[in-house]
Amino acid sequence: MNIRAKVFGDSSGELKLIKAKAPKGVRADDLHSIPVTRQEARRVNTRDDDRHRLQRERVEVVHDGRSHDMELVNLSGGGAMVSGTLAVKLWDHVELRLGGDGRIECAVCWIKDGRLGLEFAEETRLDCSPTEQAAVLREVVARSFPEAEFEAEDIVPEESEADHDEQRTGRRHPLIWSGTLHHDFESLPVRLRNISTTGAMIECPFALPVGAEPLLELGDNVQIPARVSWALGDTAGLKFDSAFDLSRLARSRPDVVQPQWKRPSYLSGQVTMGAKSEAQWDRMSLAELKESLEGFWKY
Repeated sequence: MNIRAKVFGDSSGELKLIKAKAPKGVRADDLHSIPVTRQEARRVNTRDDDRHRLQRERVEVVHDGRSHDMELVNLSGGGAMVSGTLAVKLWDHVELRLGGDGRIECAVCWIKDGRLGLEFAEETRLDCSPTEQAAVLREVVARSFPEAEFEAEDIVPEESEADHDEQRTGRRHPLIWSGTLHHDFESLPVRLRNISTTGAMIECPFALPVGAEPLLELGDNVQIPARVSWALGDTAGLKFDSAFDLSRLARSRPDVVQPQWKRPSYLSGQVTMGAKSEAQWDRMSLAELKESLEGFWKY
């Protein structure tokens, strides 16, 4: 401050020691300055509602032996939404073909405005012969569920297999295999939708790039180098670098399917849908699986 200027009334050289404060509150010409407080916390997470919505993806849906070209609207959470003309009823079984060996059996769980909601079969499908599948399941049950005991029996003769294929594969096993996918310095939990000696279809919480080379880990000492051959939504196809021995699945304890189905949030208004039941999937319980395999090996 210039004291001489203050005494003689000269303010030309005045310097302000305290700056004027910026005005607070709402500015009439700027709506962005108006604070809006939330009255309550979020009740649902709306950020991921359409995270797996796809753009003009075409897939095959097979029903009663006939293939139909349809649009795949989204794919996530153990199911899919497809759009197109297909005459089906609730809980009809169809096969959804995604890419390569990406085939999964589904049930029609709702119908609305030309769109179908498909629920994936929950159990992990073992793509192998009935004899190989029975051998894998027998060892898995013996290792992971010791309460289900088997009597030691010799393997059935190979020549008797053809006569009893239908009996062995008539109903579904209730087991789900999960694992860990190591990719790009991350370890992601994954669910096996199907697996064979050459590859697998997995459900993963993050989108995987085609061509990536992850490592699939299934229990102790079971690590499978693979390559991502296709990816849609949260589902991807893996191609194994070398043939995988399915008997090694016994080293990984599977989960047992539980009957639970939740109504999707996007189903509103009038919709034709049915309540899920185990009878509609015709899936065995663990006790029935044990009994079936005992009979298989005694034959």
